[in-house]
Amino acid sequence: MGTGPSSYAASPVRPPSGRRTTARDASLEGRGTRRQENSVVGLGRQGDDGDRAGGAGSGTVARLLRALPLVLIVLGLTFDLTTPPSFTGSPFFSAAPLVAAPLLSLLGTILTGLLASLTVFLLHIHHGTSWKVGALTELATVVTVSALAVLINRVVRRSGERLASAREIAEAAQRAVLPTPAERVAGLYVSARYEAAQADAFIGGDLYAVQDTPYGVRLAVGDVRGKGLGAVEAVAVVLGAFREAAETEPTLEAVAQRLERALAREGTRRDSLDAVEGFTTCVLGEIPPGAGRLRLLNRGHPEPLLLHANGELVVLAPAEPALPLGMGELGCRPDTAQEWAFPAGTTLLLYTDGLTEARNITGDFYDPAARLRGRVFQGPAELLRALSSDVRRHTGGGAMDDMALLAVGRPGQGQPKRRRTVRVVRP
Repeated sequence: MGTGPSSYAASPVRPPSGRRTTARDASLEGRGTRRQENSVVGLGRQGDDGDRAGGAGSGTVARLLRALPLVLIVLGLTFDLTTPPSFTGSPFFSAAPLVAAPLLSLLGTILTGLLASLTVFLLHIHHGTSWKVGALTELATVVTVSALAVLINRVVRRSGERLASAREIAEAAQRAVLPTPAERVAGLYVSARYEAAQADAFIGGDLYAVQDTPYGVRLAVGDVRGKGLGAVEAVAVVLGAFREAAETEPTLEAVAQRLERALAREGTRRDSLDAVEGFTTCVLGEIPPGAGRLRLLNRGHPEPLLLHANGELVVLAPAEPALPLGMGELGCRPDTAQEWAFPAGTTLLLYTDGLTEARNITGDFYDPAARLRGRVFQGPAELLRALSSDVRRHTGGGAMDDMALLAVGRPGQGQPKRRRTVRVVRP
């Protein structure tokens, strides 16, 4: 996201200890990636360093694993040369190609098997036992295991290719169901982020949408009950209904009723538990053009946060709690949208319960309001990047639920080009 005279900068904020953390320039990552946010300073900077350290550590481990087959051959050779003739290093030589099969390429696996077999043969020549039955049996064993290792390598490689293909399909499905929003929508800065709790999963039951309509910019963040393909189907239904209703319905209340009816129709065609217990928590938002106002309608969803340019944070709690979408039959209270001021330099943060239910090792839940109050960020992209990094530090890298984040900011007037300082959040 671009920075300019109207970017989301704020005046310095001094930490309680009196120390100041100097911000560094943020650089924009390429659009179209799953994580499109800008580089972060302050709070997010520690997460970036941790990510780089984790990446370097993973690379080191991978290199050590790839060297393991050669290490086994060297250990077998050393063991065979330093022990009495009755002892043999055959287990090391047999293990080397098997270890190489899932770790190395086909050529690497073949070379490992050949090296192990050749080492066994040369050792028996060295000991003068090359034509004895035991020596021939040992050599045949290593050769056979090497051949099996080549077969295992082919199976593993083909499985990896199928997994890569499935991942590409999942990415395409994500772009179709949850398209990356534009960085600027009707003059507002926008950034979205989706992080799945399950490894290699790209989309689940969380959703977000931003749309420029005749009534202003309308947005939605929600969480569908359940997991798996059923949840993805419900996400597609909700988003499809929202995109149509946001263009045609004059009020957020009418949009909510359209979503309610869409989920009711979806429930009638299901014969599973979701047919009677399916629901979707959701926040609908509307930002009229040039009004400096924000309307929200909350249907059982975690309260959005409003972050001001001076570090002030406001929790946008609804005046009256409402039932999630899909549970309208249990209550007759009409929907009511609430209105808040949305001045220049302010950022609206919406999120799913994957954020508030993230727990650390002692079982403490993550509190976004407490962690973000008093902090300032260049814009929505930096906010989401920093928030995601802080959540990973809080949980130690693990997550129990998917997390969808959406931040929408109103450009500030007369603010410095870049943020100068920010207080660092300690895990």
